[in-house]
Order: sequence, then C-alpha cells, then structure tokens
Amino acid sequence: MVTKDGLPPWLDPVVHAVETVEPLQLSRFLPPADGAGRQSAVLILFGEGARGPELLLMERASSLRSHAGQPSFPGGALDPEDGDPMADGPLRAALREAEEETGLDPGGVQLFGVLPKLYIPVSSFVVTPVLGWWREPTPVGVVDPAETARVFTVPVADLTDPAHRATTVHPSGHRGPAFLVESALVWGFTAGIIDRLLHYAGWELPWDREKQVPLDWRA
Repeated sequence: MVTKDGLPPWLDPVVHAVETVEPLQLSRFLPPADGAGRQSAVLILFGEGARGPELLLMERASSLRSHAGQPSFPGGALDPEDGDPMADGPLRAALREAEEETGLDPGGVQLFGVLPKLYIPVSSFVVTPVLGWWREPTPVGVVDPAETARVFTVPVADLTDPAHRATTVHPSGHRGPAFLVESALVWGFTAGIIDRLLHYAGWELPWDREKQVPLDWRA
C-alpha cells in the first residue's frame, strides 16, 4: 500500500525527509511508553494545483469535542475494521477518514510514506502521519457539516512565504509555528508537522519568529 514509484521529482525532498527524520525532530511529544492513548492517523496529501505543489487541509466543525474549529489534516481515530494499529491500520484509517470528511476518492491517492507516531497531550491521541500523492485528483468538499466546516488546498508557495508565517503564543506560555493562509490560522499539531516537513525537505525560507499571534484559553 506504500510505494514511491512514479512520484513527481519535486516530492523527492519530502521522501528523503520522511525516510531520515527522527521522532524527536518532529515533536517533543511522543507516545506514552505504557501504550496509553487513542490510536489515530492523519493524511498529509500533496497535490499539484495551478500554483504548483499544494496540501489538502480542512477546518474542523466548531461543535466538535476536541480541536473544534481548527484547520487540520483529514484524519481521526482508528476503527476496528482498519486493522492493526502497528501495521497497516493507520494507512486504512487515514484514507477512510479523508473520504468521510472531504469526499476524497482514495483510489486516486498513492501513499508513499509514514512518519513516526506522535502524541497530542490535550486529546490523548497517538497520531500516525501518513503521506500521500494526489495522483488523480477528484472533487472534495464538506461531507458532514457536523464534522467539517470547510475543505481547502494551500499552495506550498504560500506556506513557505515568510509573510504568511508567525508564532502562536498560548496563555499557558506554549509557543508554536503558525501559518496565515486561505483566511485561516493553521497552528498546533498540524502547523508543527508542516513546519518540520518544510524544514527537513529544505523548502523553508527565513521568517520572523518574533511575529506573534496570541491565542486565548479556548484554543
């Protein structure tokens, strides 16, 4: 289910990053050693649009219990039918959730890599980031408004543009990378993964880390 055959050359730096990056280079939050946490997966889907390489994102519904209103990768918790969470389960879950949330046709997606499992302490999710190439793009959009507020793509050129980059500051003191793109503030886990992928793929441009976006306690 995972192959690098036939990928466009511009994805080569991403493939190299996926193959060489270490868990602590992605996040200081790693899965608990005792196996606690809810197994989940996200789909990091690269496509090619009018302005070149792009990523598929969605905005979670404001009524959801966790990470409400946040832009994110398509994804969610593994279901029993997805299979072994230590084997192919996350691959199936990433594609299934993407189809359920965005209407994506999984048949047009080529999975080419898997990043180390990471942890989101606030929701206790153990997340496997699964990377895909949108080989045959299909229409996407909101399937269930109770889960998804909108679905959109972001050109990588906008994500690397220093004018669109900032640092979020939470009242707790936590600071993290953020992207102001497509009328959205992408922050938290999703922004952290994008930030690290851009960095280790060699696509990152110098940006002003002192440019701050304050968050409130509801974030």
